[in-house]
Amino acid sequence: MATMIWVFDIVLGLGLLGLAWAIVNARNIYQAVVMFIVFGLLIALSWARLQATDIALAEAAIGAGITGALFLSTIGRIRAIQRDRGEDEKPGIEEIP
Repeated sequence: MATMIWVFDIVLGLGLLGLAWAIVNARNIYQAVVMFIVFGLLIALSWARLQATDIALAEAAIGAGITGALFLSTIGRIRAIQRDRGEDEKPGIEEIP
């Protein structure tokens, strides 16, 4: 059983590293924000694994929840401003499905 816990922790750590690399190298801003939200949830899970439940709850609420919602709202506002000005969309801010 202890081996499975170690395997989970290693996979979680490697997943965080891979996701951080993917966020930094994302070409689409919307995908980067969604990956950022998932990253915040995985960080919260890692804090919970370290038995720091108060930090895990704060990370889930602030890091993934509020910050992610603000980022998504910002993308929407940028697209609305671009539409109002009649500008072409900038690279990386594609149509949000």
